[in-house]
Amino acid sequence: MTLDPALVEDPYAFQSLLGFRMTDWSEDYARFELPVTEALGNRYGIPHGGVYATLLDTVMGFAACYTGDPENRRLAMTLSLNVNYLAQPAGSLLIAEGRRTGGGRKSFFADAVITDDTGIKVAAGTGVFRYRSS
Repeated sequence: MTLDPALVEDPYAFQSLLGFRMTDWSEDYARFELPVTEALGNRYGIPHGGVYATLLDTVMGFAACYTGDPENRRLAMTLSLNVNYLAQPAGSLLIAEGRRTGGGRKSFFADAVITDDTGIKVAAGTGVFRYRSS
């Protein structure tokens, strides 16, 4: 994985709170990683479903916003998000990978999957997004 450091944006407040970071980004693809910590747990001690939803939403949105130019940022907003919770993680790192699957000039479709560092597929999602005008 090669990620141009010039393309990595400073974390926004919610991203800093949760602790996820971008590890790869290219045309129609994005990858984020999040260490599993106790602070992310629900009352059962496993990551809260909202953590998975946030990662899926973020990675899909970024997947279609790649421009390759830090001076030409593209932004998107979520119109629809579907999340499927598949398994509990066994590892210590969540890995979210998103891909743009279609769309046009104003909106796009994407899908994403979250695995842990042991290879367990813990969540998957699909979404519809709209590009934001500057």
